[in-house]
Amino acid sequence: MNYEFDTIPQILAKRVEVDSNRAAIHIKRDGTYTALSWNDVFADVMRYAATMDRLGVQPGDRVVQYSENRYEWIITDLAIQAVQAIHVPIHAPLTGKQAADQINDCQTKLVFVSTAEMLSKIEGSSKDIDSSVRFVSFENTANEGHDFVQERMSLDEVIVDDADRARQLFEACLRDLKSDSLATILYTSGTTGEPKGVMLSQSNLVTNSLATGASIDVDPGDLRLNFLPLSHIFARTCDMYTWLAAGSQLALAESRETVIQNCQEIHPTILNAVPYFYELVRRAISANPNAGKDSLRNLLGGRIRMCCSGGAALPDHLYDFFSDNGVPLLQGYGLTESSPVITVNSTKIQRRSAVGKPIADVEIAIADDGEVLSRGPQIMQGYWRKPEATAEVIRDGWFHTGDLGRIDEDGFLYITGRKKELIVTAAGKNVAPVLLESLLTEDPAIAQALVIGDDRSYLTALIVPDTTAIPDGDSTEETIERAITSRLANVSHHEQVRKFTLIAEPFTIERGEMTPKLSLRRKVIEEHYAKEIEQMYAK
Repeated sequence: MNYEFDTIPQILAKRVEVDSNRAAIHIKRDGTYTALSWNDVFADVMRYAATMDRLGVQPGDRVVQYSENRYEWIITDLAIQAVQAIHVPIHAPLTGKQAADQINDCQTKLVFVSTAEMLSKIEGSSKDIDSSVRFVSFENTANEGHDFVQERMSLDEVIVDDADRARQLFEACLRDLKSDSLATILYTSGTTGEPKGVMLSQSNLVTNSLATGASIDVDPGDLRLNFLPLSHIFARTCDMYTWLAAGSQLALAESRETVIQNCQEIHPTILNAVPYFYELVRRAISANPNAGKDSLRNLLGGRIRMCCSGGAALPDHLYDFFSDNGVPLLQGYGLTESSPVITVNSTKIQRRSAVGKPIADVEIAIADDGEVLSRGPQIMQGYWRKPEATAEVIRDGWFHTGDLGRIDEDGFLYITGRKKELIVTAAGKNVAPVLLESLLTEDPAIAQALVIGDDRSYLTALIVPDTTAIPDGDSTEETIERAITSRLANVSHHEQVRKFTLIAEPFTIERGEMTPKLSLRRKVIEEHYAKEIEQMYAK
């Protein structure tokens, strides 16, 4: 593929040149969506860039952002790159201690935070952060009762409106920033170990955004609604940078809880989400006795032309449901270390159960032990300050994904499990828990499921029931037992769940039981329910 650009700032410059007065982004203000043009976006980026310059940010410095999705998140990201610094986003749900660890690890001197809540979370760990680190808050809350070692200020106090200096900075960026310049450090979600800082270059981000957009036929007329966390590479590349590259329009959802309402207000044409969201949509429509063929499309705003799924395995029943209701649900595959997209289905070429074909210039292969390997311009530079960990996963030019899969005769990739998530029973049987969990949650009565059984003689499960799907008067336990038997009827003997425990509260991000992309953190959940698990294995 011929890449016209080397850096994200080059794409931004071209976008402003070509589409200066066109609507770029829709944000909720005073209860109503307001459109801002590309000129508006660029002007704010320049103000933020001049402000960072005033605060002493130099090329190569790491700048942290600890914030939920908001307009300022996007402007800060682009401004950090405009001054040739390195953006280190921290997931908003993380605790103050977790955020402090990442602030220390990346060796930053400047942290942007969004709200008083974010400052409060970090306050208890402030003493563990170098006193020279400065905090800038988007909202005017920085000095309201927070006991910090570090200097705090609000953005309004330091914002600079210096067009000449901003222009100098941006011209230097366009001249000096290279394709192999480090653009961002993103910390992995930690599902299998301690978080590691993934280093992605400008080329990683540019090639992945352009190739992904080309693969799924993103159109300048598209309007996408973003609600996945921009601190995660899925949304950052597949929502934000593909929007920038295509010159389409982007709307920011108010929260995860308002996505459907925001769809009704903004009428998107593209939606990126994880399977958990699509399952909630399916359940809502299936529970409506008056639902018809157009119910899905209407629920998503009436103009939706495609939905894309990533972050976790897409169960076949969700693919079928969306297809049967006239909305393509395109599954893709990738990791933070691959910027993230490796493969994707498209509206023209797709296959049930598959995660698609490789995007332009990306290669895939299957190792002797079944592990999926990939190489291409999307693969990270390495893990921040962890050369040994980098050498473990990038060998002979191939990135070892840790996922198990197969490639069919037409080049479609299928993910069959994860090496580090494989359950090995006491009898030596290998079990892929993600497959079993997807089968279980296909049942309306099962909202969430975690399968356990490593080094055990049989499998068990923690089940979060969906009580709204269980008729009044029916026993929840008996209903779930029947559901497990039915949903696992076609799996092998050693893949059967022999015992289960009902969990009253759902697994949540807030308790650390799910990652920001809504994958289960198995070790955390097993720690929280250690007593219940042991009871299922008591003699």
